[in-house]
Amino acid sequence: GWVAHLRAEGFAVDDQVVRSVAPVRRRLGTPSDLLSCHAGEVEGFALEGHVPAAAIRRLLAERPVGVRGLAVPEMPVGSPGMEVPDGRVQPYTV
Repeated sequence: GWVAHLRAEGFAVDDQVVRSVAPVRRRLGTPSDLLSCHAGEVEGFALEGHVPAAAIRRLLAERPVGVRGLAVPEMPVGSPGMEVPDGRVQPYTV
């Protein structure tokens, strides 16, 4: 669902299903307390979990010094790709 969200928002996604995401996370430097179900990279920034497209656009526009990426730890209900029929959204922080 997250990949579909990003594509619907205009991102070109190279979706690669791998046996283990651990090597990618090590290369990107993703801390263990921020892990989720997806790992990605955009223009040198690490992405972890169900990061909303709007947050990615902001990151790419602002390119804040010292920021290495964005994460949505775990799999919060209502985050992009984790929507539920009743529309519930579990509060989460990017």
